[in-house]
Amino acid sequence: MPFGSVGNPKSNTLMTEYASLLSDAVLRRRAHVAENSARIETELASKIKSEFIANMSHELKTPLNTVIGFSKLLNQHQDRPLPDKEIVEYAALIHEAAGRLLSIINDILDISKLQSGAYTIDSHELNLEDILTSILDEFQPQADGGEITLSREIAPDLPFVRGDANKLKQIFSNILSNAIRFSSAGGTVSLKAFRTDDHGIAILIRDSGVGMSPEEISVAMTPFGQVDGGRSRWREGAGLGLPIAKALIELHHGHLDIHSEANEGTEVIITFPGRHSMTTPSAAAVSGIRHPQESTP
Repeated sequence: MPFGSVGNPKSNTLMTEYASLLSDAVLRRRAHVAENSARIETELASKIKSEFIANMSHELKTPLNTVIGFSKLLNQHQDRPLPDKEIVEYAALIHEAAGRLLSIINDILDISKLQSGAYTIDSHELNLEDILTSILDEFQPQADGGEITLSREIAPDLPFVRGDANKLKQIFSNILSNAIRFSSAGGTVSLKAFRTDDHGIAILIRDSGVGMSPEEISVAMTPFGQVDGGRSRWREGAGLGLPIAKALIELHHGHLDIHSEANEGTEVIITFPGRHSMTTPSAAAVSGIRHPQESTP
């Protein structure tokens, strides 16, 4: 056949039919993949929703039962007098349970506002060392009660940051609370804070707890996600602490990173820009954090 000739009509027809069949197969394959992805996403969303409902039911019922049960006993005081010691004890338990309920409700409201973009912070120039010291002192009794060593190493030359003092406290409270809750007796939780090369601040919170796999980290960063959801839940929690902390850190132009391995503990790295540098630190800046022992005078 001479070069450039079109070929016979039968060959052209077969090629056209083959191309049409191939195109249909590709389209069917794409539709199948899209349908399968949508099904997986729907199943995952349904699973997360079911776990959230189950977890929240547990989280709300436990303190509610405490409030109802002990308030009923106090209400029957006239019929069955209680010793003063028991009255004080029951009142303390009710107060603690009510505080837990309020914390859960506030967390739900916070995550709702953060996801809707309606959250604002009251920004001021702050000494982060004072905030960290206050939070660590607050968590010391909890650590002592769990026989966990809580150590601190805060550099004296931390630059000031711009931020909301209450929200910064909430960030570190959420992360330290997780670190202590998921560490066993005899374990350690440490906090180090130091100046970074780009004149910002890095805070490293390490624990010797149960740790997480990469998949579990992803779940933990999802609002209402429960790493313990598929296992027996040996720690309380609504699954909002880390997502709220991450969102609040980003509102302060900061960055949160988590390194963890199952049964090897967890390290949370938080970086904030200095008060004169309000851009979000790059991944290179985070990975190149200079530890206190590596810093130069």
